[in-house]
Amino acid sequence: MDGILCLDKPQEMTSFSCCAAFRRLLNTKKIGHAGTLDPMATGVLPLLVGKATRALELLPDHNKRYTATLRFGYTSDTQDVWGTVTPTGGAIPSRRAVEEALPAFRGAIRQVPPMMSALKKGGVRLYDLARQGIEVEREARPVTIQTLELLDYDETAGELTLDCACSKGTYIRTLCTDLGERLGCGAVMTALRRTKAAGYSLDRCVTMEEARRLAEEGTLSARLMPVDSAFAAYGEIAVTAPQAVRFSNGGALALDRLSRPVGGLVRVYAPEGVFLGLGHPADGMLKIARLFV
Repeated sequence: MDGILCLDKPQEMTSFSCCAAFRRLLNTKKIGHAGTLDPMATGVLPLLVGKATRALELLPDHNKRYTATLRFGYTSDTQDVWGTVTPTGGAIPSRRAVEEALPAFRGAIRQVPPMMSALKKGGVRLYDLARQGIEVEREARPVTIQTLELLDYDETAGELTLDCACSKGTYIRTLCTDLGERLGCGAVMTALRRTKAAGYSLDRCVTMEEARRLAEEGTLSARLMPVDSAFAAYGEIAVTAPQAVRFSNGGALALDRLSRPVGGLVRVYAPEGVFLGLGHPADGMLKIARLFV
């Protein structure tokens, strides 16, 4: 049982517990995920099943997209509404002020990771230190915000909803907090929904309830997408039957004997369309990057 299943993760489940649940539902041991979601966040969580777990480090698309909601006029020790929330007394900004502040957070920016994160300092997870009441200095890290657009703003309540497409390693909670600081009133994230991850969007997802129903019917495995769907951004090449045998057995293929030129990582297929794995050109040969057969 190999492939990728996208879950619309529910609130109050960790990414780890989702993997554990699907090990039971699919009756398989080997499951990982592409991109951790906080327990209170919902949305796209790609689950890699069986041989698909080998794909994680080679995924071409590490960008994410979110719909985030925040409320102005508050701060929080966790940067979201699930921590200790404190009113700031700051004036709620106008829609125009919010729109004028957003451009500063688009493009290449730097973020200081929150204490409630899985990053390590001295070998210890930051969230473990935070739970002990310890705060340590963190270096700002570069991230990229490709899209940051206002979707809705209730100026009376001070509640803002944003569409954000961003690079791997971006903390949306921190983005909300930093926006609140820039506007001089503070802000806490109140909801987060991931709408895209690893190239998959919500329309490819199953809900937990749907997954349980399909598992009872014995049809959940039919929702697995093929491993090569994760590599759609790479080119592809079909090889001959003898070349397929050689490649499948770990042998490199001469580039001048392939059906077309190859540049960079490429999906390699047998003549009958079976996905063999990923190859990359080096020293006149198409060498194996990762086999999936």
